[in-house]
Amino acid sequence: MADQRTIETTASARRLPKARRQQSRSNGTRGEEAAQDKRQGSLTAAYITLSIGGAVVVVPFVWELLTSLKTFNESMKTPPTYIPRTWDFPNYMEVFSQAPFLNMLAVSIGYALLLIIGHVGLGSLAAYAFACLKFPGRDVIFFTLIALLMIPRQLFILPQYEIVQWLGWTNSFWGLVAPHFVGVLAVFLLRQFFLSLPVELTEAAKLDGAGPLRIYFFVLLPLAKPGLIAATILVLIYSWNDLLWPLVILNDDAKMPLTAGLATLQGEFFTDQPVVMAGAVLASLPMILAFLFLQRHFIDGIAFSGGK
Repeated sequence: MADQRTIETTASARRLPKARRQQSRSNGTRGEEAAQDKRQGSLTAAYITLSIGGAVVVVPFVWELLTSLKTFNESMKTPPTYIPRTWDFPNYMEVFSQAPFLNMLAVSIGYALLLIIGHVGLGSLAAYAFACLKFPGRDVIFFTLIALLMIPRQLFILPQYEIVQWLGWTNSFWGLVAPHFVGVLAVFLLRQFFLSLPVELTEAAKLDGAGPLRIYFFVLLPLAKPGLIAATILVLIYSWNDLLWPLVILNDDAKMPLTAGLATLQGEFFTDQPVVMAGAVLASLPMILAFLFLQRHFIDGIAFSGGK
């Protein structure tokens, strides 16, 4: 009898760890399911937030596009109509007849290209110096430049205008370009990108006898492609949307870039809103296409630039 009890006690003792293991597995499965549900809830909240933000950004552009296809009388109706009852495509042809659109487009392209050369080309050299070279006052100079980003650019308009007037460049393309040929934002962005690259690359190039410029052109610059593209897109958007300075320095419609030139479509007593909206759509298309083709490089560049 005692042996039988001993056997049953031993069997119960053997079954107990097994039951505990099964309960532990069950608790672990429940924990994983709870964590997965939590992650799924976070993703759902993120998607909802991004969808709302995307709608806020897209709705004005859709309204602009629909208004550009309305007749003038329909665009003035109250309450407004959302979908055009009559699709007025000639509004886009009217843009070319009311403003020197092609000249403005050429000015915008030339302005953007020169600013890209100055901001990205010279800015990458400055960024390389601040990130990889050691010289007296390096950090002081860099943080002084960064402090300029906190000053509103409107405060510089009067001294910039006086300098351009002294040079005799008012109402000229060079007067438009000169004050903004270089910028600090691209220097900051590219410096952060160069800092994210492995230091061993520079050290290995120095051991091989490469000088600073050779290291910049043949070692670091090919690796900085995402950062260069990101900076190029930012400068492109900045130059394409520049409005205040062109209106200050230029008074000839044919010499204005697109963003400022579209203001000439607004009359003093009468403004054809569908034509203005059609011009805005045409001016936006190059930026939309550029971002669609380069968005992957832009996102990679911003992500790498913030890596260190």
